[in-house]
Amino acid sequence: MPAKASRMLALPVAYRNYSGTLLSHMNEEKQTTCRYTLADLEHWSDITRDINPSIRLGIFGDPVAHSLSPQVQDAALRACEINMQYGWFHIRVHELRSALRFLRQLDFVGINLTVPHKIAGFAQIDAAEASASLCGAVNTVRLDEKKLIGSNTDGEGFSRAVRSEFSIDLRDLRVMILGAGGGTGHALACQCALENCERLVLVNRTPAKTNTLVERLRPFFARPRVLGPVARLEAVPWDESAVRAQLADIDLIVNATALGMNPSDPVPIPARSLAPHHMVFDCVYGPSKSAFIRAADEAGARGANGLSMLLHQGALSFSVWFNREAPIEAMRSAIVL
Repeated sequence: MPAKASRMLALPVAYRNYSGTLLSHMNEEKQTTCRYTLADLEHWSDITRDINPSIRLGIFGDPVAHSLSPQVQDAALRACEINMQYGWFHIRVHELRSALRFLRQLDFVGINLTVPHKIAGFAQIDAAEASASLCGAVNTVRLDEKKLIGSNTDGEGFSRAVRSEFSIDLRDLRVMILGAGGGTGHALACQCALENCERLVLVNRTPAKTNTLVERLRPFFARPRVLGPVARLEAVPWDESAVRAQLADIDLIVNATALGMNPSDPVPIPARSLAPHHMVFDCVYGPSKSAFIRAADEAGARGANGLSMLLHQGALSFSVWFNREAPIEAMRSAIVL
């Protein structure tokens, strides 16, 4: 049987009608507690029988409760008068294949994939757009006659976020990506290559996870742009001495790991490694500054969290699903921590 707790949490959403009544506003606040599971997907018609408008979009992740995507995408749906909702789905690593199989049989428009499903999801879709094929990771899936078509909006969303936060384009930067072996890191590295950034350094605890990526991206860095002996594309192990040896020739440091999602998480690299000329972009977002952004402040560097990337990659996902421009200002106004 499906988990009763999930259904009980979902019931208030059934009475949402977006009419502006007090009840609607109360239920909109409660929606943040609604999370579904693999068992719910298996019994979806029973679980969601009384929910109106229906949930036809969502995000698969583990964890997923922290995600602001539902409130951002729901704001876009309301602004465009599209009669559906977007939900949270707590799908564990071993459940992803089954969850995607159930999804094919449901009346969904699409989903987002977040940690830890972006690389695994790529192997389970039917077709991939160029944005997903290059990096081997997918964060946006649309359904087309029960087929799963994968895209990746993380890279372009990251590029737009860097431009808006730091007023500079990736092509003019020397970039270091911490956690380059994951799905987000893959997408960001590929975007740096596509935009022909000055230099790219990939840092990961497991070198094998970046070796294939380095070979895939090497042709993008064949021509010299940076003066001096440093290579334009490098992969280095994640230890303090190796990272510090690179930082004099780096402008933008990106945390593409999940470090920072929990208050007790250590900083990806210590503040003493940072310098005032650095820009720090932390893909993690939360109600307070992450340890990495605080370290940037301490070093006199500029820092930005992942909220702008969330906004831009979410707008791009909306365009994938509906083939129209996203109402980005409505989405921006919905980002409330």
